[in-house]
Formats: sequence, C-alpha cells, structure tokens
Amino acid sequence: MNSGLFDSKNIERKIGPKLGQKNSLSNYNFKPRLYEDKIDIDRMRMYRLNRVRDQLIQNDIGACILFDPINIRYATDTRNMAVFSFHLMTRYVFIPASGPVILFEYPKCEHVYENNCTINEVREVISWDHFSWGNNVYKKALEWSKVVNELMKKHSAKNKNLAIDVCDPAGINALNNNYQYEIINAQKFLEIARSIKSEDELLCMQASIETAEKGILLMYKNLNAGMTEEELWSYLHKTNIENGGEWFETRLLNSGQKTNPWFQECSNRIIEKGDLVAFDTDMIGPYGYCADISRTFVEGGKLNTNQKKLYDLAYENVKYNEQLIKPGLSFKEFAEKAWKLPDNCFDNHYPCQIHGVGMSDEWPFIPYPNRDYSNGDYSGRFEENMTVCVESYIGEIDGKEGVKLEDQYLVTKDGLKLLSSIPLNKI
Repeated sequence: MNSGLFDSKNIERKIGPKLGQKNSLSNYNFKPRLYEDKIDIDRMRMYRLNRVRDQLIQNDIGACILFDPINIRYATDTRNMAVFSFHLMTRYVFIPASGPVILFEYPKCEHVYENNCTINEVREVISWDHFSWGNNVYKKALEWSKVVNELMKKHSAKNKNLAIDVCDPAGINALNNNYQYEIINAQKFLEIARSIKSEDELLCMQASIETAEKGILLMYKNLNAGMTEEELWSYLHKTNIENGGEWFETRLLNSGQKTNPWFQECSNRIIEKGDLVAFDTDMIGPYGYCADISRTFVEGGKLNTNQKKLYDLAYENVKYNEQLIKPGLSFKEFAEKAWKLPDNCFDNHYPCQIHGVGMSDEWPFIPYPNRDYSNGDYSGRFEENMTVCVESYIGEIDGKEGVKLEDQYLVTKDGLKLLSSIPLNKI
C-alpha cells in the first residue's frame, strides 16, 4: 500500500547554505522514512474503535453518537468534508457498546466507505441545521430523535445512557422532550480513549511530523526580508497537501513585533531584516494525525542580544520540563516542579505547559497553576504511550519580540522520547 507519501528521491536531502551560521540548519540532514507499508490500517481502525467501546462499557453507557469530525475519524477512520462538518451537522455516527456501527453520511456519499472494517451500515444523514432546512429545523430534529430512539431500543434496550459529543440544542431538546434517555457528554470518554496510542498510530504521527519538518526546512531555506508572513507560511501548507496531509488548526506565524504578544494570526506583514519569525505548525497531516511543533527563526541568521536572551530562556524552559515527565507522575506534581517563568514574562505565558496530541491537540491540558490549583484539572497522571507536547512562549510584558518553542514526544517507561527531529537550538 505505497502511495508515495515520501518521494524516494528525498530520502536524504540537505538544505542549502543560509549565511553559514555555525548553529543554523544549513547542513542539517533530513532523512524521511517510508511508513505506508508498515502501518496496518485495519488493525489501527479496530484498536481505536475498541478503545471507544471500552470507555462506553467502563462507564455504563449504552451507546454514543459522535458529531465532531475528529471523533468520527478516530472511531471509524472515515472522513468527508471535515471543516465543513465542524459547523454543519452533515454527518455523525452511532456506536453502541455492543452492536453494529452505523454511519449517517452526507447525501450521495454512501459509496465512500466501502471495505471499511469499522462500519456495518451507512445511511443518508438526517440533519436539522438552518442552512439545510430553514424553518423546518425542529421538525427534522424530531425525525432524527425518532431514529435515535429506534436504534437505542434495538441495540441498547436495557441501558438508557446515551453519550453525545456535540449537538445542536434542537436535537437535544427533541430527545429530552420525547424520550427518556440520560444524555451524557461523550467528549471525556473520547479524550481518554484517544490518549493512549497504538504502534500504528505512532507511525502515522511520525509520518505527519516528518511531513511538517520538510515544510519547516523549506520555510527556513526561503526566509528572507521583503517577503510576507503569508508567503513564508505557504511553504508549509503546500508541503502538507502534496504529501497527503489535510488541514491546519491555526494560522500562527508571526514576525518582528507581531511575535509579542503571542496568538496573532499570520498576515501580509512584510518580514524585515533581523526580525524574529515564530510559528506553531498545528498541522493535521497524513492519516489525520497532528504535527504540533513550534520554532523561532531569525531573518539573516543571527540573533541580537535581546533575542538571544529570550531564545535561551525558551530553550531552557522546554528542556527543563521535558526531563520531568515519566509514567506515573501526576499532573499536579509536574506543575509543582515545572520550570518557573521570569516575573516580567509571566503574564504573557502560553495557556498551558503540556498538552496531549493525537488527531489534534488532546487531553491532558496542564496550565500554569494558580495558588489553589483551581484553574485546571490536575488529577490525572502521565501514562506510557501518551503523546504530548512541551510548550514555551517567552515574551516580556510590553516587549518588542517573543520566542515560541515546542516539541512533540512519546511517553515511554523511561521518560519522554522526542518525536520531532529538528533541534530546538538550530535557528
């Protein structure tokens, strides 16, 4: 099953010279590996579906209905117009704890899922969004609730607990007003299911990361004063699409004074000589897996004194925190021991220190704690085969620039294994 995800001509590539800086990526060897023949797609599909079903059984849930395209992708490995489906109820899936998986798909798309081992039946979707049905929204929601009731009576007659991840209020009201089900938020169960990765998932993630790194190196090679942020950002987008990737969750690439504060979207700002250029890939790559890597480059290849101070702090932040994590460590203990931000940077801190990653940013999410740890859930523990990202943003309050760094890891029995390969200290 070789779709040419990685061109054999690019098995070893060297990015051309960039001002000859000793600590740069000029001579960095990038060696993408071939994964397609190693991934057992059906084994991965069944592993993920069974992870969902295990959560239903452990929590006494009769069935779940998933609308979130990422949850649908995880549970069934089906995709269709993902971004479109984020804002319209064009597709969803019914998964009983025991019984057939029924996918409700956009009209005329039933043929898309032939030979998928996770799907037992495909039906045309019953939607009730205003775009499709206008003033008939509640009428269609009632029709949907009737079908749900029929499925529950057939496949979960003795269990009235029904988990739903995201759903328009008209649908929930139709169920509550006409049928006696205990509606439960499914997102917790899906996040926990998704948090432990299989061998095949890790191969998919590695393929996505290496696709992102191909694009990152192209951005590095082509970074020059006079181009716009969007022009530079386009190298990563093109690389993702031409290597089987899918979409991006954010537009986080900024230059110069736009790097402080963080969370400003990529724009047509012209990059100037000596600017810092910071970015966060947030890339949904091949097989639907996320490559979440942040780097900060400098136009011209040489940091000034203040830029180097910021960069050194961000680098220390990531490297300090990565060595703390091992299976069994509680999230609270990590937060207590984590690297302390300088006072003049604290109010600019990134929202979290660590987060999970899989088909998107995932649970857990470990913020910078307040005094009583009431600003997050610190009750969990790191487990083997979680995949996580260690984050750092360093920017002084009212400062001119900031540095964003982030790496992606696998939690092993011995600690973190780095999955991304472009060194943090190569700029």
